[in-house]
Formats: sequence, structure tokens, C-alpha cells
Amino acid sequence: MFLPEKRGKLSAMATSLKVAVIGAGVSGIIAARELQRESHQVVVFEKSHRLGGTWVYDPRFESDLLGLDPNREIIHGSLYKSLRTNLPRQLMSFTDFKLSDKTYGDERLFPGHEEVLKFLEEFAGYFELTELIRFNTVVTRVELVDSEIIEFEVESKTNGVNTVEVFDAVVICNGHNSEPRPAFDIPGIETWSKKQMHSHNYRVPEPFRDQIVVVIGNGPSALDLSREIATVAKEVHMSSRSPHVKVSKLEKFSNIWQHAKIDCINQDGIITFEDGLSIDAHIIFHCTGYKCHVPFLKTNGIVSVQEKRIGPLYKHAFPPQLAPRLSFVGLPERSLTFLIVECQSKWIAKTLSMKISLPSKDQMLRDIEEHHGDIEDDGFPKAYTHFFEIENDYIDWISAQLGTNVEKKFAEMFKYIIYCAMSGNYYDTMDLFKKKFGI
Repeated sequence: MFLPEKRGKLSAMATSLKVAVIGAGVSGIIAARELQRESHQVVVFEKSHRLGGTWVYDPRFESDLLGLDPNREIIHGSLYKSLRTNLPRQLMSFTDFKLSDKTYGDERLFPGHEEVLKFLEEFAGYFELTELIRFNTVVTRVELVDSEIIEFEVESKTNGVNTVEVFDAVVICNGHNSEPRPAFDIPGIETWSKKQMHSHNYRVPEPFRDQIVVVIGNGPSALDLSREIATVAKEVHMSSRSPHVKVSKLEKFSNIWQHAKIDCINQDGIITFEDGLSIDAHIIFHCTGYKCHVPFLKTNGIVSVQEKRIGPLYKHAFPPQLAPRLSFVGLPERSLTFLIVECQSKWIAKTLSMKISLPSKDQMLRDIEEHHGDIEDDGFPKAYTHFFEIENDYIDWISAQLGTNVEKKFAEMFKYIIYCAMSGNYYDTMDLFKKKFGI
């Protein structure tokens, strides 16, 4: 059986840097491995008591169900108890360490979150990454010390004790599923007197029993959670911003309806949709995604955060003015996450080792402006900056920088998964998926 190399060896030409990695989720542990393979000195900061990031289930939820109160106790996890992957296990893998080759008690093509967490824990153990992680350590400040030298002070807190250290480089891998982004652009919604909550605080369906629920959103989580709460709720009404949505009952469900965008919420509490129908609901359930959130990052305005856009970032990774010493891994959404974060991590690690060169600052800025212009020309808001859906060109581009090739089968699988999702019968079409790809 082939076993991948655990550690790299320092070549004569390589540059070894002291690198801070913020977060020990999927992005953080693969970044740590690739940095270690390039013989950089790696410290991983993780606020939780265990690795895994978004794949760690926490039954707790926040007291502020919309996540608006800045003084609330913040629960990092957003997993609900029944969550399964929405990608097959063949696509939840690294190139040399594959979930498809392993089982931890859940052999399904789309396993539950427990299976993924065990996979990540085995990955970290095999590559001796756990010893690099400082658990229960919250990063409170990452600040540029000198824009000429480019060093960073990293301030962290462990068990109430503050520590300040200087690092040559920082790789930010803190995820983007912890700061809720409620839909507060609907007339009347802020003064609605009944219950509202964000999917960040959803764990089990029982609180929705016998309720009439309006779900805002039409992404994977909105569809999954609508189906789950429909098992106990009286009615579920899904509201979508898509102009192509027509009022209809969801196939195979007698109590789920699809609606257009909410037009307004009246003073009497009645919710009116743009399709003209009105609902007297008990709960508004926001399945509306998350903001990018890096409150600890201080760069004197060089890097800014505007809800879902962090920038300017060259190829979703490097701010040109601070490249390659500051970078981000894992910002792309609706993508082949495991493959993309591995490619990004290899690229960043080799760039820090001076084995790969970046374009000039001006060239990188022009590339960013072109990307942002394309988003605007296509009629998408800034929030779509890091949304990929099917971004084969990006993976191919980074692979070319690394001198490697990505198996085309992965992109073909992902494209077929998107087709299955759009068909409305996601898990029901998996027999076709297995047959098509010989699984």
C-alpha cells in the first residue's frame, strides 16, 4: 500500500520561515502539512479544544438566534445533528490521502459529519500535525509590524493568558461559516415580533414542531433543512430571490411550498411574497449564509472585508501589497473544497520557499480588477466574489503553477453533482452517479 511522505526535507535553496496558521479546520491542517513539507516552522492556532473546524458538531447554540449581539457567547460550529456531506466521499479527499479508501463506521457515499471528522483526525495524526496545534487558543490580533520588512505580530489568548509573538508569515484559515448574514433587507423584517433564527443555530428539527415556517434562501442548506423540519412542522414555505422560481409544492412533500422573494412583512405579522400569496407564520428561518469574518486582522487598510468579499486578493489567496507573507486558504465557496485548499496550500508554501514566483504587485492588482469587473458585468453582487460553482480553470491554473495535473474525473464528478442538485432530487439521483463513474 502506498503511504504518502510525512515530512519534507530542507533543500539547500529553500527559505525556512516562521509561519502562523490561523485555524485547524480542513484548510488549516492541509496548509500546515504543506508548509511543514517545505520545512517552514509552523504554529497552528485553534480556538477549539479539537481540530476539524466546521466538521466538529456542537449541540449548543447561541442565545441570540440571529447572531447579531456582539456580546453574545459565540458558538463557532454551524453543524446540525443529521448533516451529511453534499459531495460524495470521492470528492471529500486530498490527492494522496483519500476518504474513499477509508471507512470509520459510515460507508455511505454521502457520509455523515462524524465520518469526515474522523478522517481529518487520522490525516492530522498520520502527518504529525497535531503537535503543531495550540488548542483552546484564540487569536485576538494579527497586525502588520512593518510594511517594508513585512512581519506580523500575532497576539493570542490561552486560558486567559495573553501571548504576543512575531511571525515572518501568516496564513489565515479561519473559515467562513461562523458569522451569520441574516436577510434584513426585507421591509418590516426588523420589527417582526415573532421568532427568527439563522441556520447557524439550527441543530435538530424539534423546535419547529407544528409551526408554520418561512425559510429564506435557496441554497443547499435551505433545501436540506426545509426537508428536515417539514417532518415535524405544519407547513414550510421556502422563499427564493431567484427570478425563475414559480409557486409550487415541493415534489414528494405535502407540506413544503416554493415561493418567490418576500415582498414585505406587514404590521400584523403577515408575510407577503412577490407572487402575491400571504402567510401568517410562526418562525422566519434565515438560511442566508455567512459573512467573511477576520476581526483580528490589522493591516492599516491594505486588506478590507466587505461582507463576503475579502480583498484585494490575487487568485483568492494573496493581497498583492503583502504577498506572499500574508495569505488566505479556503475562501472559495460552492467548489471542490478539499482539492482547492490543497492546491492553494501547496502554492502558498512553495511561494514562501521562493520556489514559485508571483507576478508584480501591479500585475496582480490588474488581475483582481479584471476578476471584479467580470463579476459586475455578469450582474452578480460583490458577495459572489469567492463563489466558484464550477471553477475548473482556477484549479487548472494553480496546478500549472505547481507543475502538476488534476484528474479531469474530479471536475466531471463535480459537474454531475451540480446537475443532480439542480434536478431537485439530489440523493435520489445517486444511483445514476454511481453507474456513470463506476463507483
